[in-house]
Amino acid sequence: MSPLTRRQLLALGAAGAGATVVGGTGLWWTTTGGTGYTGGEELIEPQVLTSRDRILELELTAAPARIQIGGREASLQAFDGSLPGPTLRVAPGDTVRVAMHNRMETPTNLHVHGLHVSPEGNGDNPFLSIDPGESFDYEFVLPADHPPGTYWYHPHRHGHVADQVAAGLYGAIVVEDPEPVPVTRERVMVVSDLTLDAAGHLADVSPMQQMTGREGEVVLVNGQVRPQITAAPGERERWRIINACPSRYLRLQLEGQHVRLLSRDLGRLPVPEEITEALITPGNRIELLVETTEGSSALITAPVDRGGMGAMMGRGRMSGNEPGDDEPTELLTLDVSGDPGRTPTPVPAGQALRDLRGEPITARRTLDFAMGMSGTMGGRGAMTGGDEDTTGMGFTINGQEFDPARVDTPVTAGTVEEWTLVNSSPMDHPVHLHVWPMQVVQDGDRDVLAPRWLDVVNVPARSQVKVLIAFDDFPGRTVYHCHILDHEDQGMMGTVEAR
Repeated sequence: MSPLTRRQLLALGAAGAGATVVGGTGLWWTTTGGTGYTGGEELIEPQVLTSRDRILELELTAAPARIQIGGREASLQAFDGSLPGPTLRVAPGDTVRVAMHNRMETPTNLHVHGLHVSPEGNGDNPFLSIDPGESFDYEFVLPADHPPGTYWYHPHRHGHVADQVAAGLYGAIVVEDPEPVPVTRERVMVVSDLTLDAAGHLADVSPMQQMTGREGEVVLVNGQVRPQITAAPGERERWRIINACPSRYLRLQLEGQHVRLLSRDLGRLPVPEEITEALITPGNRIELLVETTEGSSALITAPVDRGGMGAMMGRGRMSGNEPGDDEPTELLTLDVSGDPGRTPTPVPAGQALRDLRGEPITARRTLDFAMGMSGTMGGRGAMTGGDEDTTGMGFTINGQEFDPARVDTPVTAGTVEEWTLVNSSPMDHPVHLHVWPMQVVQDGDRDVLAPRWLDVVNVPARSQVKVLIAFDDFPGRTVYHCHILDHEDQGMMGTVEAR
């Protein structure tokens, strides 16, 4: 792979979006969210499947489905015909058994994103492949001390991930708190996006969109366009928000309400943080405590500049990749009225978060996430036998595209390592490590003083982030990758094996 020349960049005419936020905050948004859609219905949450006697057993079928999206009939792919799929609600120490059926025309598999479970055998194994018409029995055993939080599941068959997630294959996982947080109610909100053609089929994705990371013309919450929710004044709600978009960053704002951040990705913050906005990269989750004030408020996602090839030419973001993404988008409305509700008791302090900075570090590594012109046709065709990548771009980590037969990073089980995640490209890359979460200790040139635990860490363009990782509990082989899913499919993924 060779670096991009100015001539090649001009020929590509590339566009992007980056993790440096742009625009101001305030009461401004677009209510279109794509043309030809209607919205405003009451928010519907997915079916909830709850463990009993420490076990949750279910069948999960990935298949074509006709689903109403904003008043339009859409041809999608879905788990059990639902968008999102059912919410799985479990507790630390539970066992989850999933009989997965593939009724699609492409191979697939299942990844339980963020769960700290074994990557071996029929666990969270990204190297498995379920062919069309076949089934597979998964078993995920959560440790007794598994962090509570909001997680999710989606396919992870290399070369097909972006297409299948964009088509509607995703669902939430809730790991319950040992001590419940006092709230009036909880809501699960899975945010996704898509683009439909005139016939209601998923629109074709161009090489340009694959290169920069596709973003749909309409943004959905639980498969709905601008749904509504209602509450009484003085209540406290817990919003579990998942960014299931293949590439879109969410910069969330809820004006007129008192909002505190309870959780990022996993676990609870010791003390909820008062916030005015939250940036969620693809794959991330947050939990918000919303203490309601009378009036009408809109949850919006404001524009996010996540970089682009134009940055290499000294140009800003260019048009053509993110329909409607130059203005804020309204995700849902909250109407608060009526007699005041009963205010829940104060939120108790959470447990102190583990801090790996006081533990011995056994190895230090640097991973360089890069983009450039590829001499081959990319990771999708070369590594999986699937369709050829047509972008002409190479997406690499330390100069190599993904090879499932290669072990890129052997580590010693039970040790702590320091990884420096370097982004030498002009676009942000949200980096996800399976099985083991990461403690962010340095973001660019800024030290992160309080423990910050994530399983998707955004690495801004032309910058770096330093993390600590404890390879606890499980031996086995899994992957790390960019969670711009088009980048992952085209080779920006590596393997790690704990021995």
